[in-house]
Amino acid sequence: MASRGASGLAAIKPGDKLTVACIGVGSQGLRVLIDLLRMPEVQVVAVCDVNRQTSDYLDWGPNELRGKVRLLLQDPAWGSTLPGPTAGREVAQSIANTFYAKQAGKAAYNGCASYEDFRELLAREKDLDAVVISTPDHWHALIAIAAMRAGKHVYSQKPMAHSVGEARRMAQVAAETGRATQVSIFNSQTAESRRVIQMLQDGVIGPVSRVDIWTTRASAFWKQGLATPATADPIPAGFNWDMWLGPAPYRPYNHIYLPFVWRAWYDYGCGAIGDMGEYGFDTIVRALALGPAEQVYASSTELFPDCYPVASTLHYRFPPRGSRPAVELHWYNGGIKPERPAGLSIDAQMSVGGEGIIYTGERGKLLTGYMAQAPRVLSPSGELSAPMPALSPPDEPFQPLRPELGASATAANIAHYMEWIDACRKGPPASANYQFEAPIVESLMLGNIAIRTQEALEWDHTAGRLTRGSAYASTLLMPQYRAPWAAD
Repeated sequence: MASRGASGLAAIKPGDKLTVACIGVGSQGLRVLIDLLRMPEVQVVAVCDVNRQTSDYLDWGPNELRGKVRLLLQDPAWGSTLPGPTAGREVAQSIANTFYAKQAGKAAYNGCASYEDFRELLAREKDLDAVVISTPDHWHALIAIAAMRAGKHVYSQKPMAHSVGEARRMAQVAAETGRATQVSIFNSQTAESRRVIQMLQDGVIGPVSRVDIWTTRASAFWKQGLATPATADPIPAGFNWDMWLGPAPYRPYNHIYLPFVWRAWYDYGCGAIGDMGEYGFDTIVRALALGPAEQVYASSTELFPDCYPVASTLHYRFPPRGSRPAVELHWYNGGIKPERPAGLSIDAQMSVGGEGIIYTGERGKLLTGYMAQAPRVLSPSGELSAPMPALSPPDEPFQPLRPELGASATAANIAHYMEWIDACRKGPPASANYQFEAPIVESLMLGNIAIRTQEALEWDHTAGRLTRGSAYASTLLMPQYRAPWAAD
């Protein structure tokens, strides 16, 4: 546990356990909790969620959540009576207390508290060092800023923010408070990412002027292009719908909004680019030393009043950097793919697992998987190199997954957490800290404004304003919070 100075801010020594509260313990928050409980550097002292407990969450595979809890607790019978994937504050608290009791060889342990409201948690947990935020996107900024103002370090899920203005404000408050921050971009320092970054910086294909990036989200995981429901469903027992909405406009409860489907809705999520964009853009920005985009326009399938379209494309322009040329970046989601490179054999796969990135330089193209896997160089003459092998975990400090947790699309590797924990102990800033990620998220959220307005936008990053775009587009830079919530 950390000691505290006159400022009230945590002074965490190298040997101290980091006391952590998990805010948002739905399915993803529960996965993060399971990760943290395994780490001897961490003590989870509280959980918080507006949902008491339900069994309607999303599994990444058959019995995925249940299996991970059973493995964690070494209890093959855990959850036998639960009707489905179960999460919420009561089950999360029970898992944490059961784990720590077993670890200590005790019959019971009650050291992990449970809260419905994060404000009460921040007020009552006096010895808390840090929070982990795994809420829907529209809550990220408000909770992160409140936590940093309360002297807590913050680890939060991607996307870092729900809007351009929120991303900028989160980075500003992190700088003002000196809090250690990290966004869950676990690939920010993997061996695969670092290899691709080094290849591009070494000029393997010459100066890069174009990037194409595509993902199967959202249609492969959740539905978009949905009509706003005209009727209300009964609010589930133990679920605080008004608090779940928080700063978003009020609307009647309907199961179409959650769980997980909230990503599709303007008020709560950021669509496909919010889910996957920060992963892909992170490596691209590091490799090409990009700042925020200066232009973006979009095309898409049918638009809906409150919901992102089924599929869309975004076309960005990033300005020159010194001797480096301007970069056009083209994003595709929902099943749309870029044009096949000229000279690429019809039998050759463009991507890995249906998703990928193509970098176009003066001396050829570099084709990689979405997470920088299996890079291949396509020469101007059409010669395609063999995929580079996966980097062996024993030879690298950053392992891609934690095998003991089983396969999971969202399991962050242990090194990513350790970067943040070291930063909390006054070590170097974590790779995906708020100051680094904010310009990336700024570009992503500008893209969402372009999708919603179908306008060509031009952006002045320094001034923080659109120099081309409608007055309506400018209103989307920062959401209008519902009372009593207010921007910091």
